[in-house]
Amino acid sequence: MTHVRTHARQRPIQVVAHRGASEDAPEHTLAAYRKAIEDGADALECDVRLTADGHLVCVHDRRVNRTSNGRGAVSALELADLAALDFGAGRTRAFWRGRDEEPDWQVRPEDPEDTSVLTLERLLELVADAGRRVELAIETKHPTRWAGQVEERLLELLKRFGLHAPASPEASQVRVMSFSARSLHRVHAASPTLPTVYLTQFLTPRMRDGRLPAGAGIAGPSLRVVRGRPDCVERLQRTGHQVHVWTVNEPEDVDLCIGLGVDAIITNRPGAVLRRLGR
Repeated sequence: MTHVRTHARQRPIQVVAHRGASEDAPEHTLAAYRKAIEDGADALECDVRLTADGHLVCVHDRRVNRTSNGRGAVSALELADLAALDFGAGRTRAFWRGRDEEPDWQVRPEDPEDTSVLTLERLLELVADAGRRVELAIETKHPTRWAGQVEERLLELLKRFGLHAPASPEASQVRVMSFSARSLHRVHAASPTLPTVYLTQFLTPRMRDGRLPAGAGIAGPSLRVVRGRPDCVERLQRTGHQVHVWTVNEPEDVDLCIGLGVDAIITNRPGAVLRRLGR
């Protein structure tokens, strides 16, 4: 049985570029985020981790082994160590082997910044210079040896850009996401108008009833949850929560999300999803 929402939407479904346009360029690189902005993404998603010397960098894994030509835990490396690595190298070797054409980002050695480690500060600058409103969905990664320092540094950095205390959650250009309810609780306590997204890979009994943990305002279920329990979308929205679904790449899954009336689609293919939405 297909569940289709019939009520009129308040606003169009937001398209969020997961780690940038990460199907077209190495994830979390400036190249990937520039491509996402060019493609017309409404928002950019990034994961943040704290380096040994206190900088927030956009890296998904606890270690850099998969996404760079280096090794080691992000939390044990300083920013200078990370800056010496190439975050496009692994993708070049594995992902593009045997493909007919090389992507543009691979042939731009004159701009090493494109595949260098990306700091959250640099990403905030990119968003500020986008020439249009581009929102930012920042995921805090836990557990980490730095615990609450991650949220502390994040709010300090947002304050420098004037983004830490929006007039209302609706007006905010930034939202904070996490699988850690404690992380979101810290953020909400420090900045009550900053939107928070509770990410989940499985449908909890609480979410089944349309409820989220204290301090979380937006539901972030996985595509697996939405496929298995499509009725949860309406239940969450009925209790006042937006629903942001990850990671939605295939056309049939985009159509499912459209039919259910989700509020945001998080995807590695922002350009393709926008076209699917008729935008």
